[in-house]
Amino acid sequence: MGESDLAAMLAEALPYVSRYIGKTIVVKLGGSALGQHDTTIEDVVICHRLGIRIVLVHGGGNAISQWLKRVGKEPRFVKGLRVTDDETMDLVTMTLAGQVNKQLVAEIQRLAGQAIGLCGLDGGMLRARPVDPELGRVGEVYQVDLKPLHTLIAAGYIPVVAPIALGADGKSLNLNADTAAAELAAALRATKAIFLTDVPGVLDAERQLISALTASGVRALIAEGVISGGMIPKVEACLRALAGVERSHIVDGRVAHALIRELFTDRGVGTMISDNVAAQAADENQEVDRATDHAELART
Repeated sequence: MGESDLAAMLAEALPYVSRYIGKTIVVKLGGSALGQHDTTIEDVVICHRLGIRIVLVHGGGNAISQWLKRVGKEPRFVKGLRVTDDETMDLVTMTLAGQVNKQLVAEIQRLAGQAIGLCGLDGGMLRARPVDPELGRVGEVYQVDLKPLHTLIAAGYIPVVAPIALGADGKSLNLNADTAAAELAAALRATKAIFLTDVPGVLDAERQLISALTASGVRALIAEGVISGGMIPKVEACLRALAGVERSHIVDGRVAHALIRELFTDRGVGTMISDNVAAQAADENQEVDRATDHAELART
């Protein structure tokens, strides 16, 4: 890389870096993207070092299914949600709050970051009620207590959150990780909620990536059948996050340094969802501001 290339990269990134310092960004790392790459945790640590407050929420569905098969239990799903009986819930807790969570914490520590792993049970952070008797111990969040996260963030740690909630009976409930991330992002009033998964983003009817959508645009695409299947819960999580978040993003976590690219480059790599047309107009104005910033940096 030549000096001019490096200068151009820095000129593009610096306005974004200054914008996000001291801000909170919730990153959801999907279980389908875990193990597909080796750069997301590196990106998380870089962002944290730059002064961005990162909350990492993770899934782990593939790991849960593997453990179920090891004990001779076939995974079952209804409307995209895992049927979770008592035995399955034990494996969910062991896998998410144990194996997957601690692997991510260990990787952050290996890269000289500081992280503490927890789940929604800790400090009563996420309280939920059962969604449907047919699903068993699967919950929907009705209350968020941010004290555990605020304490960890203030102490300089990256919270790594497993999507398990506390039920009214004191028992744990399995949460959809996208939903858990959305609820936390909304409660934190984060600047962004970024959902890293194994798809490029939202695609149009011609299967081309849509780089930006409004909430009303998302609902229209669902009604038209353009957004369907497994993408529906992802965009619904993005919409839920917008209750307190400025922007939601669906990003392909298989792309190297996808998080850095989405945060610190003009084009990004996924689909951004904002609340309304005014918000998108503000984004367009920011693009003009960025171009001005870049020109000024190039002259100095």
